[in-house]
Amino acid sequence: MELNEQPFAPPLAHKLGDVPHGSGLLRRIAQLSGAGERVAEWLLKVAIERGANHYQRDFDPTLPEDLLAIGDEEIGVALCLGQNAYNLDALRVAAQFLSSSRINAARLCRLAEQQRCEPVLLHIAEVAKKYAPEQEPWATLRKQLPPRRVPRTDALPNWTRFVSHSGITREGPPRTDWLCRHE
Repeated sequence: MELNEQPFAPPLAHKLGDVPHGSGLLRRIAQLSGAGERVAEWLLKVAIERGANHYQRDFDPTLPEDLLAIGDEEIGVALCLGQNAYNLDALRVAAQFLSSSRINAARLCRLAEQQRCEPVLLHIAEVAKKYAPEQEPWATLRKQLPPRRVPRTDALPNWTRFVSHSGITREGPPRTDWLCRHE
């Protein structure tokens, strides 16, 4: 199946049993970046270039360059928006990208509430609790971000998609490590 023949992906919000929220943040990013309709691809590219390199891949060279005026918290939240087409890679990239000491947890909480992506970020935060309990911003989000219930969360990535598993090595038994941003 060719890429242009793939069926239309429903919005993430529909997969969660929720109603998509038309995001002013996404419109602003699309306009400022120059990515327009390709903003979802641009967000992935920028997050990977800024440190979510576990998901390194080639991108269309015609995509606009990174725009540092758009903050990390905005990039991370925009990857998790319910209006975006259902794409688990975007959520996985967001988890690694936001796993950084550079992220302002209070700003991330504020943006998450404004953009209605609390269920996604709290899902990631709960998974991080087991593998990196002190990792910011997830520890702060678990304490400060009010939950917004959605009918379903089974469409969100499994815990195995946020970690790296090693096999048995010379250093010892297998390990499971939370994927953090490379800075």
